[in-house]
Amino acid sequence: MKITKLHDLYFKQFISSNELSDIVKTLAKKIKADLPKNEVPLFIGILNGCFVFTADFLREFKGDCEISFVKLSSYKGITSSENVEELIGINENLTNRTVVILEDIIDTGTTLQKIYEIFKTKNIKELKIATLFYKPDVYRKELPINYIGKSIKDTFIVGYGLDYKGYGRNLSAIYQLTNQPKMTNIVLFGPPGAGKGTQADLLKEKYNLVHISTGDVFRFNIKNKTELGLLAKTYMDNGNLVPDEVTINMLKAEVEKNTTANGFIFDGFPRTQSQAEALDAFLSEKNERINGMVALEVPEDLLVERILERGKTSGRTDDTDESKIRNRFNEYNTKTAILKDFYQNQGNYYGVNGVGSIDEITQRLSKVFDKL
Repeated sequence: MKITKLHDLYFKQFISSNELSDIVKTLAKKIKADLPKNEVPLFIGILNGCFVFTADFLREFKGDCEISFVKLSSYKGITSSENVEELIGINENLTNRTVVILEDIIDTGTTLQKIYEIFKTKNIKELKIATLFYKPDVYRKELPINYIGKSIKDTFIVGYGLDYKGYGRNLSAIYQLTNQPKMTNIVLFGPPGAGKGTQADLLKEKYNLVHISTGDVFRFNIKNKTELGLLAKTYMDNGNLVPDEVTINMLKAEVEKNTTANGFIFDGFPRTQSQAEALDAFLSEKNERINGMVALEVPEDLLVERILERGKTSGRTDDTDESKIRNRFNEYNTKTAILKDFYQNQGNYYGVNGVGSIDEITQRLSKVFDKL
């Protein structure tokens, strides 16, 4: 689950894209089974919100059909208005046709009532109503709703065609209105030797954030020879990334230790897309989110030199062997760098030049942190 911001409001994932797909398939099969086999139905989509639902519904409806759209809006911001506009769109001859109205959501029923009254004057053979979502607690009309995809409580939702002031229609899942997150959570990202730890120590003081370093947590466990530490060491000694299952619960525990923090700088985590998805889901449960990934970008050859120099004092065996260092970069490029695409798709990726003095790099990073 994720939290996204649209204009001035925040929305938390409510219904996944997979669940949406199942709902639409079930509706399509039910309606197909109920309609006469020798009749071609006319589906009427109610714009603007229904266009995604209608497209998916038609692909799941295994039979001949026709589709048309009308527009009739009663929404202003996040509340339903009683001021219904005029109907625009129907040009087909509806006489003796079976018509199925496809709605994205039915709440008060004001829009639906107006549309229903208009269609009842068209000499239609049969008029049915199908809706993806239905709010029974606020429905005030007596119209029969023949098909309901999912009944929900009276909460404002966006995504899958539904919007807030024009935004959010392209979200693949359904999100519901939620409170603004209280924390600032940043993933500090970059290849081995990019200086994430050094910069995190400086930035945590400047912005009053808690620095969670996977490396520090691992080193603590390795030093104390815990079961987790011994397991992590076998991977690190071979220049490989520690598997997801070893790290996720560890990071959750670190967050739980700091419930009153202003936020976190995550250094060395997430390293894979599955870790990023797990972190999103964990923070969403707490009504929090990742504000952004800030990435230090440094040429690989320069980083190899840095790590070899660091290996003289770090005590890490994988800091002294160039072949192991190169293997870590291969791991980074094939597994971890994919996170750039993950956060870019969320609009949360910020690349920063990581070459220069510590102060210069801190200043560049601070400009991004100030925006976040």
